[in-house]
Amino acid sequence: MLFFDFSKILDYFLKDVRIFALEFIQPKPNEKILDVCCGTGDQIFYYSQKEALCFGIDFDEKSILKAKNRLKNKKNVFLRKADSTNLPFEDNYFDYASICLALHEKTNDFQNKTIAEMKRVVKNKGKLIFIDFSVPLPNNFTSRKIKIIEYLAGKNHFSCFKKYLRQKGLTKLLNDNCLKKQRQAFLKNDNLVIIEVINNKSDQKK
Repeated sequence: MLFFDFSKILDYFLKDVRIFALEFIQPKPNEKILDVCCGTGDQIFYYSQKEALCFGIDFDEKSILKAKNRLKNKKNVFLRKADSTNLPFEDNYFDYASICLALHEKTNDFQNKTIAEMKRVVKNKGKLIFIDFSVPLPNNFTSRKIKIIEYLAGKNHFSCFKKYLRQKGLTKLLNDNCLKKQRQAFLKNDNLVIIEVINNKSDQKK
């Protein structure tokens, strides 16, 4: 059981990552971008600065309520409670979809269904953005802090985190879902990686 507000710790830890992600993606005004498992809306806050149409979903109702309250004055932000394995959007609706530090804490079935849904709702040649832990984690002070935080997040969370590391992280997940890395960058002393994938639907059908 957690004895602290994990979302506040995460938002503080990731502020520079959120800013980097915005510049990495460079969404244009009126393009549609979806942040999957958006939590309290921290990444959406930065996306909204580019005047893109920003959508966020999370299955945790309390997180969505916090996000709505935080971003209530943003006219280009749309938030709702939803399951990432069954996204409530039409096919080919978005120009981008991102997911940040959510896949490592989930089961393989959840991971693959979520990625499949991201592929479905993003347009052909649109972009999928994945931000999660590098594998293997480097042996440095930041990685040791990460392991402590992941342990404190709970038994199930930590079990999924360890399995994510054993299974080579995003590399295996992308390969399993017929996705090819377009470009990447490493952050937080090489403990995090951000990967861009072009959603080439013709390749995925082969």
